[in-house]
Amino acid sequence: MEIDKIAFIEIKDGRILSTRSKGKEKFYIPGGKREENETDHQTLIREIKEELDIAVDKNSIAYIGTFKAQADSHKEGISVKMTCYKATYKGIPKPTSEIEEIKWLTCKDLGIISEVDKKIFTFLKEQGLIT
Repeated sequence: MEIDKIAFIEIKDGRILSTRSKGKEKFYIPGGKREENETDHQTLIREIKEELDIAVDKNSIAYIGTFKAQADSHKEGISVKMTCYKATYKGIPKPTSEIEEIKWLTCKDLGIISEVDKKIFTFLKEQGLIT
């Protein structure tokens, strides 16, 4: 089984925007699961508005990559597929009702993120985008 998620990549000063949901210990790249019949872009715009209260510019959305790993807090064999996009937006990211904390992370923070995020962080570091 595979969990299909869309992720928002926001990088500033060599660090990537990450969030920690209420009741969770690990940080995750913002995003989420698509609702029925949603496109990747529709999912990205909706999820990021819900999580960070910012408005993604649909015309600026650009594909970064797709990454797969064992899903956190799921039984062995259940994987998560994260399709990652970057985009410009209006507003200032802030935690909404489901988000406890927003933090800018680097590859020094691999111990507090999910398995799939570790793959994404490593890819972004190899591209010279994060430290």
